Amino acid sequence: MKKRFSEEQIIGILREGEADGVVIRDVCRKHNITEQTFFRWRTKFGA
Repeated sequence: MKKRFSEEQIIGILREGEADGVVIRDVCRKHNITEQTFFRWRTKFGA
């Protein structure tokens, strides 16, 4: 199965989620991912 996001894209999404005043749910909705995926990536990539 092909990956939808490269590591660089994932790191960019994680950085976007770390910005002040940003709601994780909104970042996930913007990129069409689940919150579970976001937090799994955060654990994996150590953001």
